[in-house]
Amino acid sequence: MQTYLVGGAVRDKLLGLTVKDRDWVVVGTTPEEMIENGFKAVGNDFPVFLHPESKEEYALARTERKSGKGYKGFTFHTSPEVTLEEDLKRRDLTINAIAEDENGKLIDPYGGQSDLQEGILRHVSPAFIEDPLRVLRVARFAALFGFKVAPETMSLLKEISDSDELDSLVPERVWTELEKALSGNYPARFILVLRSCNALAKLFPEIEALFGVPQPEIYHPEIDTGLHTIMSLNQSTRLTDDTMVRFSVLVHDLGKGTTPKDKLPNHHGHENRGVKLIDKLCRRYRIPNKYRELANCVSKFHLDCHRIQEMKPETILKKLEQLDAFRRPERFQQFLIACEADARGRAGFENRDYPQTEYFQKALDAANSVDGSSLQGKGLEGKKLGQEIKKQQIKNIELFLNKNKD
Repeated sequence: MQTYLVGGAVRDKLLGLTVKDRDWVVVGTTPEEMIENGFKAVGNDFPVFLHPESKEEYALARTERKSGKGYKGFTFHTSPEVTLEEDLKRRDLTINAIAEDENGKLIDPYGGQSDLQEGILRHVSPAFIEDPLRVLRVARFAALFGFKVAPETMSLLKEISDSDELDSLVPERVWTELEKALSGNYPARFILVLRSCNALAKLFPEIEALFGVPQPEIYHPEIDTGLHTIMSLNQSTRLTDDTMVRFSVLVHDLGKGTTPKDKLPNHHGHENRGVKLIDKLCRRYRIPNKYRELANCVSKFHLDCHRIQEMKPETILKKLEQLDAFRRPERFQQFLIACEADARGRAGFENRDYPQTEYFQKALDAANSVDGSSLQGKGLEGKKLGQEIKKQQIKNIELFLNKNKD
């Protein structure tokens, strides 16, 4: 019985990244022998065991073959005769098909170390094409590491996308891959890889629809709405590692994809049209409500944030109330970051200041400085108390605006 560290743990170790989870492959043994050695059997599809002390997963070396449609349509074969090389061959990418033995020696039969050094995502074998989930996984690894996809692997991704295999993907799994991609240093590459292999139109048609849609050049020198979305997403990575903010930036302009052609390049009303599309997208992939709610705020109010310095105190207070900024200040902060990413996601605007962030925040601070308890002490209550609080909030915002003008 021989054990090997495999997959992401070896890859991340070679990349100098923190290893979070460790997976092991066991060669030359049986399920019975694993149990005799104190391992606990888990998993239904193939033999996986938990180490009695570390609780890490140890899987018996296995081969697999396609036996049905979709990413779950596989049957597995395990036996003491299955070799490490055979187990590694069934994996998706060469960078994930490297093993390390108990002495620290690397076993790399498919050139994964070389592809790591060159920053290339390359499939291990032609069987790669049998699993549609690999389209998303490759795009996700591009987002995490900034790697390029090998031409021959891109051809296989296109072949998968041009079939109906993507239809078999479980909605939650699509979201899981997108969320992981958004946590990477290069999330825009997830979108670009999917678009390059024709998968974006099938999985995220609302985003695909943005490419080729023009915007007024005076505000968007890059013109193309899809390009603006990519640029904004890149800017969001400079500002935050919050995946909720990054998702909101990704979908903030979905409404522009539905603008009638005779109205282009203007997009009047795209903010509210975008909310409906975001709701539809989030229902389709069962995206958590907290993501949907922030994305809707950004879609609906991002133009208001850009123009906040032009607004009167009464209007500013109304916007703060609509954004629920008093009760949810943390989400308001997320909203401001997303708006800044949008503002900077334009050709030539990447490094411009965005004073609206501080301006809007200070307006909230001014409104929050009203002491409701002192007003209650004066005998005000109910509707009259609420009216007086609002009156004082507007007054405080006005004082802030006047001070800001000076």
